[in-house]
Amino acid sequence: MTNPRSSRGKREALEFHSKGRPGKIQVVPTKPLTTQRDLSLAYSPGVAEPCMEIFRNPADVYKYTARGNLVAVITDGTAVLGLGDIGPLASKPVMEGKGVLFKKFADIDVFDIEINSKSSDHFIETVAALEPTFGGINLEDIKAPECFYIEEQLKKRMNIPVFHDDQHGTAIISGAGLLNAAEIQGKKLADIKIVVSGAGASAVACTRFYLSLGVKPEHVLMCDSKGVLNTRRQLAEDDPKREWLRETPADTLAEALVGADMLLGLSRAGLVTAEMLKGMAPKPIIFALANPDPEIDYPTARATRPDAIVATGRSDYNNQVNNVLGFPFIFRGALDVRATQINEEMKVAAAHALAELARRDVPQVVNAAYGEEFRFGPDYIIPKPFDPRVLTWVAPAVAKAAMDSGVAQVQIEIDVYRERLQGLLGGATAVMRRFVRRAAGSPRTVVFPEGDDPRILKAASIMAEERIGRPILLGEPRKILETIKAQDIDLAPGSYDIVDPRADDAAEAYANKLHRMRQRKGVTAELARLLMRERNHFGMMMVAERRADGIVTGLNFAYSDTVRPALQIIGLRPGVRRIAGMYLMLHKAGMLFFGDTTVNVDMDEGTLADVAEMIADAARTFDAVPRVAMLSFSNFGSVRDGRSAMVARAVEILRKRRPDLEVEGEMQANVALDFEMQQRIFPATRLTGPANVLIFPNLEAGNVAYKLMRELGGVPAVGPVLLGMNRPVTVLERDCTVDNIVHMAALTVVAAQKADEVAAGVTAAAGTALV
Repeated sequence: MTNPRSSRGKREALEFHSKGRPGKIQVVPTKPLTTQRDLSLAYSPGVAEPCMEIFRNPADVYKYTARGNLVAVITDGTAVLGLGDIGPLASKPVMEGKGVLFKKFADIDVFDIEINSKSSDHFIETVAALEPTFGGINLEDIKAPECFYIEEQLKKRMNIPVFHDDQHGTAIISGAGLLNAAEIQGKKLADIKIVVSGAGASAVACTRFYLSLGVKPEHVLMCDSKGVLNTRRQLAEDDPKREWLRETPADTLAEALVGADMLLGLSRAGLVTAEMLKGMAPKPIIFALANPDPEIDYPTARATRPDAIVATGRSDYNNQVNNVLGFPFIFRGALDVRATQINEEMKVAAAHALAELARRDVPQVVNAAYGEEFRFGPDYIIPKPFDPRVLTWVAPAVAKAAMDSGVAQVQIEIDVYRERLQGLLGGATAVMRRFVRRAAGSPRTVVFPEGDDPRILKAASIMAEERIGRPILLGEPRKILETIKAQDIDLAPGSYDIVDPRADDAAEAYANKLHRMRQRKGVTAELARLLMRERNHFGMMMVAERRADGIVTGLNFAYSDTVRPALQIIGLRPGVRRIAGMYLMLHKAGMLFFGDTTVNVDMDEGTLADVAEMIADAARTFDAVPRVAMLSFSNFGSVRDGRSAMVARAVEILRKRRPDLEVEGEMQANVALDFEMQQRIFPATRLTGPANVLIFPNLEAGNVAYKLMRELGGVPAVGPVLLGMNRPVTVLERDCTVDNIVHMAALTVVAAQKADEVAAGVTAAAGTALV
């Protein structure tokens, strides 16, 4: 990690902010502005209509404007990060950065406002006058004690949330850490004795918040730069520090720490020594949160007190207390119920939600982002900032607390709201959540031949928790149970089954059936018995015999070695001539369906037509209207070549076979996706819009294309989806993440549901496209 204050770090930071468009933010229109009509609707005269609606009913401002998703990040520049009073102008990069975090983590729009004022009352008047513009106010980097007065007065005057993140953000995140640290260390909040190093805005806010969580006021000793705030200190009558005066013999921080259960540091670097920690109580909690460097560095604290749980504000050590875990999601929940304030109940709810999330299994995407495996314990008491689940845990908790405490102006259904939030995480999550919901509506059994693989077991845990289906794990029971324990996987007993092919009662019957099926293909009775001891073959037979509804496999097998037994045992769906592999590419412009990407190496016109037909039908399963483009290096006969002519023949075959499908080609990929260009080049095109089903002329092209889009374009890819099997068979890639395994298991369950509906005569045969 580059030190931002080093010479190299300085160059990188300045280049980052100046390269291209200066700064980090811009305003992007959410409506089309391409014609004169668009402009007349966006501004005069059309804009008069929503103005008058809002005039008649002020609540309609949330219907016709962006106010409900707009937050002001406001500062006077008097306490900017570790830079101090650098003024409002110099603070602007920080405020822009705060806005970027709001957008990145919670899709909240932000205007940053830097106010040139040294008067608290003038600052208050200015901010209060902005209420019609914003849905919420985030106060930032305002020095103490003025920040307390400013927030208090603004909360009284404004009917929208006002939140000073420097006070409450650190309080909420560290409070979540305290809840978990106390549990791990076996301490009750009502009993722990806390020493606070620092008496500024963050220290006071954190301490007050800990009292809301259950800490007793008499168990808190606070220290400022002059020592312990004890009753011997002479303070002015209006000094806010008088709130923290305690009867104690301790005068120094070192004396106060003797016998203390917790140190909360929000002061300055290097203030705490190793010797001071030695006198603390057994199993202490040490939160050294001074920024940018803690009161005592993490390695020294851990080495001095190995029995301690240590947290800092630094990202290069475990248990980082990072405010980005709080403010985006707290505001998200508050805005979505139009809360009039962010009250104590909402803050407490946020802390408990974060604490509970940290106790859950960590998804693979988070582990991969940080390059290590996390699990709840002394080194992991707070979720990581890039954990995508934080949004769907904290925002609903805050929204519910707002409704329960009476400060919400609209009521929402929390479960529905949580599902909607999933859509904010990006196209991939939104699409796959639909399939997870479908799967959970009617769960099925899914067999996993690699039942002892940790990734499979973690996916099975999520699958069981979300009620997607019941996992059947193949393998040696002892090894599977040992792996679950060693990896600390939260897989509840009774939520899954373990089957050992070598000892299963059905193994002999399965072997006999395989022998009958393949005896004229060289499979002897003895070979059939051997194959049934192999988990992939056994799992396929479980599906063929309806003992399982579908199979998910391939992490530790070559793709061909997985597909071959599937074809031999489960076979093709009736009426299907071959199988095909599809990837769903979740581009920002919409879903794209690529094929063939994994199965058919060399294509002829018949194969191309078959593949296109299966993928077009599969696209409908994803609620898409398929528009099929048969791709080539030629556009509608522009190049005379045998390969492009083959693609053109495939178009004609499919058009005659399926007149209900929009099919066109041969054409180049850019022409397929740019409909205006397509119409210009070939006005007779039969497509009604840009293609979303892209059929490549061979496997090489399809496989290269999806991987280039995934790796270079950053387009999420869902797959591979194996089409054409008689029962659901999913073949995973070897580098598949836990999240992808869960998604593919959900697709497998949905495919099984569709197959059962067809068998029962509920759905037309085309509904089995995902099988």
